Formats: sequence, structure tokens, C-alpha cells
Amino acid sequence: MTGERWIWTALDSKSRLLAAHLIGQRTLDDGRKFMNDLKERIAEKPVFTSDELPHYRDTLLEMYHSVVTPEPTGWPGRPQLPFKRILPDVDYATVHKTRENGRVVCVGTRVIFGKKKRILERLADTPSKTINTSFVERSNTDWRLWDAHLCRKSLTFAKSLRWLAAKFAIVVSVYNFVRPHESLSRDKITRKFVPKTPAMAAGIADRPWCLGELLSLPMPCQP
Repeated sequence: MTGERWIWTALDSKSRLLAAHLIGQRTLDDGRKFMNDLKERIAEKPVFTSDELPHYRDTLLEMYHSVVTPEPTGWPGRPQLPFKRILPDVDYATVHKTRENGRVVCVGTRVIFGKKKRILERLADTPSKTINTSFVERSNTDWRLWDAHLCRKSLTFAKSLRWLAAKFAIVVSVYNFVRPHESLSRDKITRKFVPKTPAMAAGIADRPWCLGELLSLPMPCQP
């Protein structure tokens, strides 16, 4: 494998479930693949938050839009072409970080689609509370901790995209189905620990899986 690869991830802040991931390039084509895969996995439109990569905006507009045909103006010249308009129930905001000397000195937000009031009302019912990318950024730490190929400035970089994709699929599956999540498992009042995985919180599993059970299943990976 030559060159760099970008790992796209989508995390549900309520259940902490990693809903979709893709290992590819930081391109619009891979953005489309990732976002269309995510769309097939979710039942309703959530509040989307991300960094300022424009591919998220472009793919959301492609996935959730209506086509508007302007009425003729009666004036000479070419008529206006039909254009895409984002659906009114789509909420999307980005996070902007200002850095000085490699350190973040200011964090701002910007609403791309939807209304800020509605977005904040929807986020108030989630652990996020505000527009942020904290949960995805925290999960990036886990991936680097559990997968040596993702460690920065090391000699353990991946030499095969096929094996990187296969191993990362196992890492994500262990995170979703096997390893209890601390904040999900710990009772906020009694502090009693009852093992609960992101898959259990999302309602797609009724218990933590064991590693042997997970590895006995066929696992698709990217080519």
C-alpha cells in the first residue's frame, strides 16, 4: 500500500455506536460512498455534525433534496436551470477550530442546513448537548490505541489496504458488540457497573458478545 488513507467514521452520540466507517481517500467520491452507506443504516435523519470538509455538505445535498424548477420570468435570455434544494428537515452544522502554533485557541460553529434553534433543541436530548465533534475525536484515540497500524509517527504503518480494512473491521466490531462502554455501563447515581455495549444501547444486541462468538461470524471488509 502506498500513500495515505483517510478513515471516515460516523458515531451516534446517544448509543456511542460506530454506525459506519470507510477507509479511503479524502475525496468527494469516497465521501459519497461513506454517506450513502450511513444513510442505509439509519432509520431517520439525525443532527449531522462534522468538521468543515465540504464533501459532507455536498453529499447531504445529493441525498436529501428536492428539485426546484424556476418559473419563466418572461425576459429574453436563457431560462434558469433547475437546482437542488435541501429538504427542510435536514439539520447539519460544522465545527471550526482556530489554531496558533499548533494549538487550538478558539472553537466556533456554523449551521449549514436547518435552523440553529432547532438543532440545539434536538441536541439537548443527546449527550452532545451542543454542536461539537468531541465523540468522534475521542473515538479516534481508541482506534489508535487498539490498532497499531493507526499510531502516528511509528514504524507500524499498514503495508496492505486489504489487511488494514479487515483488522479495523474487527476493531470496530469489538468496540460495538464486545467491549462494555464505561459511560453506558456505569449508573450515574449508584455508580454500579452493569456491562453495556454500544450495540446494546442502540437496541441491536441484548447482551455483550464474547470475542469467540464475534470471530466465528463472516466479516465483510473493503477490497
